[in-house]
Amino acid sequence: MKKELVNILELVKLGEKLKSEMRHSWLSNGRQESVAEHTWRVSLMAMLMEPYLTEKVDSEKLLKMIIIHDLVEAEAGDIPAFDTMKDSAVKEQKELNERKSIERIRDMLDDPLGKEFYELWHEFEEKETYEAKVANALDKLEAQIQHNEADISTWIDVEHRMSFMMDKHVEFDGALQIFKDIIEDEADSKLKGAGIDTEKLKI
Repeated sequence: MKKELVNILELVKLGEKLKSEMRHSWLSNGRQESVAEHTWRVSLMAMLMEPYLTEKVDSEKLLKMIIIHDLVEAEAGDIPAFDTMKDSAVKEQKELNERKSIERIRDMLDDPLGKEFYELWHEFEEKETYEAKVANALDKLEAQIQHNEADISTWIDVEHRMSFMMDKHVEFDGALQIFKDIIEDEADSKLKGAGIDTEKLKI
């Protein structure tokens, strides 16, 4: 058992890097957000939204998936979605780096724990199961909530349009659609308050 616990300690130490791995999101107090902070709030959202989801969700699996999903960024780093949207080479490199990272994490832990981490990470990426779809939706919604809370000066132009591109992530669940609409309405108000014509962004 000691060998396994030594390996677990090494992974815990790897996770510490997420406290200083910064995302392209800013907090309401003007400080940049860390990956660890994002992951924590996605987990909180999962707990809060569970009673309202259209289908019964395996909450333990959902929380594990959310926590494991961003763990690869301790090695691979965080690359904003808008960078991968406009550059296929960046997207491919991101996917390669993350796959290598989850393989190292799997190998760091002995079976069956390493295998569970590896399979849950891939399940999230494939977005086919209900838990994976919920995890992905909450991941995207939390990012938008954080943008809404940040000063509008921290937004780049592509994020104005991305505020109205979340439908595809929530279309499978009625409660998440309503939650998305509330978050989108906040973004709409924030952008309009800054003098931005949001109707053009929704086309």
